[in-house]
Amino acid sequence: MTAALQFRTFLFFLIFKPNTHGFTYQLIGPTQPIVAMIGDDIELPCRLEPAVDAVDRTVEWSRLDVTPRFIHLRRGGEELLTEQNPSYKSRTSLSISKLKSGDISLKLSEVKLSDAGTYHCRVAKFDTESVVELAVGSISAPRIEISMDPNGVVLQCECAGWYPEPEVLWLDGEGKLLSAGPPETVRGPDDLYTVSSRVTLETRNSNTFICRVQQNNISQSRDTQVHVSESFIGL
Repeated sequence: MTAALQFRTFLFFLIFKPNTHGFTYQLIGPTQPIVAMIGDDIELPCRLEPAVDAVDRTVEWSRLDVTPRFIHLRRGGEELLTEQNPSYKSRTSLSISKLKSGDISLKLSEVKLSDAGTYHCRVAKFDTESVVELAVGSISAPRIEISMDPNGVVLQCECAGWYPEPEVLWLDGEGKLLSAGPPETVRGPDDLYTVSSRVTLETRNSNTFICRVQQNNISQSRDTQVHVSESFIGL
């Protein structure tokens, strides 16, 4: 065999060397951020495709913005808890039954505000990873108080314990926006927000008023409604 033929034969096998697994593995995660409220128990989805038993594989869940970076680490069929970031102690787990079918989703319990971030799931042998975004929020129902000032009847709406910072809107019973003054916002030591907003009532067709508190980043909204009698506001 000539040198040129030997080179072409080598090049053919180099390019067309069969995959020893028969196919390429991928880790599949969610296409949208996972949204959780403080205190929730959630699952961060991640699975191997095609499905393959991952019980004895090295499975890594990590965050690159914390030290130590491992959120959960499983190697050789054992959980390596000494490698785990201490803020996640006793709050993470993998399901053995799911691992057998290639599902390496991570259960995260008692979600904290500090859990928000980017998570990487990885199976070492296949040198592939997926990214899961976790957004964490906190909400509560707004509270409305009615008072009088020289200009007339004043409604004050307050919402406490929100995260991220919410937007407060006033609407009448027909769903029309009311003009209100700038909200007052306080961020507490726990990083949760308390927001209050005031509106002075004007003569209009509806005596029903709604305080709507919303946070679009976590797709959350809460309404509180109040009915003010005509005699009280002097209509």
